Amino acid sequence: MTILLILGIVLLIGIRGYEEVETRSTQSQAYWLVVFMVVFLSLTVVSAWWYKDVMLGYGPHEAASEHGGAIDSLFNMTLFFTGIVYVATHIALFWFAYKYRKREGRKAKFFSHDGKLEAIWTAVPAVVMVILVTQGLVVWNDVMPDVGPDDEYMEIEATGYQWAWDLRYPGADGLLGTRDFREIDLGSNPLGQVWSDEKNIDDFHASELVLPVNTKIRVRITSKDVLHNFYLPHFRVKMDAIPGLPTYFIFTPIKTTQEYRDGLSLYPEWQVPADPAEPKGPQKWEMFDFELACAELCGTGHWTMMKKVKIVSQEEYEVWAAEQPSYYKSNIRGTEEDPMGRLLAYEVAERSAELTYDVESAIILDDPSEVSIKLENVFFETGSATLEADSKFELDHVVKMVKEYDLSLQISGHTDNTGNTGSNVILSDARAKSVSDYLIGKGISSSQLETIGYGDVRPVDTNETAEGRQNNRRIELRITSQNI
Repeated sequence: MTILLILGIVLLIGIRGYEEVETRSTQSQAYWLVVFMVVFLSLTVVSAWWYKDVMLGYGPHEAASEHGGAIDSLFNMTLFFTGIVYVATHIALFWFAYKYRKREGRKAKFFSHDGKLEAIWTAVPAVVMVILVTQGLVVWNDVMPDVGPDDEYMEIEATGYQWAWDLRYPGADGLLGTRDFREIDLGSNPLGQVWSDEKNIDDFHASELVLPVNTKIRVRITSKDVLHNFYLPHFRVKMDAIPGLPTYFIFTPIKTTQEYRDGLSLYPEWQVPADPAEPKGPQKWEMFDFELACAELCGTGHWTMMKKVKIVSQEEYEVWAAEQPSYYKSNIRGTEEDPMGRLLAYEVAERSAELTYDVESAIILDDPSEVSIKLENVFFETGSATLEADSKFELDHVVKMVKEYDLSLQISGHTDNTGNTGSNVILSDARAKSVSDYLIGKGISSSQLETIGYGDVRPVDTNETAEGRQNNRRIELRITSQNI
């Protein structure tokens, strides 16, 4: 019995000691939680202020697009309300941990509900949510509409794939050509452009995104493989690129790259060498570029999808665009993949300009007959003097030039060395006369024209290759007089 009494006393002393330790620990923890609250919230505010100039929407990083300001304002409004909740809930969390810490003699009070409190924490979030949703819908409707039928805009196309972007621009016609995924060939036709659609003829592919300032841009966005995201952070542009489901985004850049750089140059953190290893090199602000990135985790090479974006003046853009080669003209024209005919409208226009230049250059010479002008697009049936239909474009322009400048011409025919010389002379003469007959039929006087066939005696290229022989088969003009 005595042993049991002793064990009970020891147990009571132990419990009493444990309660004292627990009370002191609770007191200490409550005080430290208040300290943590003050330090944590202070660091939150200080760090936000300290780093604000490197965050989108603040300092030098104001939106560089027309709609971006509305998005930034919406984020600021959201930050205002959520910031209040953030601070209030953290103060309540840590202050309540202190205020209601365990104390000797204190007993917790239980109540099932408080109607007034529940009404407040239901009504206030509801009102805030209505404000945010309403403002969000206003911004969404302003940012996300498509272009109208009377809008002036420029449309480009961005196609994502693992791991890069294909950027396609319209040419002088301002229209993007048709695409068909069944036409995709990674070697010769990476976008599946339909070459029978003439809108594709002047489209060009670009290695960087170059856009004119203050121009409405409609970006047609798609993907070849997995989900990507077309992201221009400085312009507040972000849209998924979805395989098989084209999306779009419309925005208007309002700052050129140089104007944005000038804004950055006003901040000390940007007035440092771009490369610390070269302290006398360009400063950080001078090397800034807008960027196009993928904002989806699309695979291991996701990071390589970053492309440089340049915003320039309209004049600079037009110069740049004029220097970009048409993909069709550079890679498809004249190949096995080319479904188009022998002559296209742009080729006729280009050749007409060249022929005008050749004629006008010859006219100003003391003796225009010294210059031989080759007709590039006059074609005959094989072994025949019968003109093919495609010849009329260039011959019609010859008619125009003869009438405009009142010219007299010598028309000479030439062949390659296939066959015997006599037959070649006869064929070349017949072809020259065939051209003369066409011009006469268009209103040119026969007195202004003379013909001659040289056969194969005046080659301009080797007859050892098919290309050389083709060059030797030709019609040439010489201006014998100008009758004005």
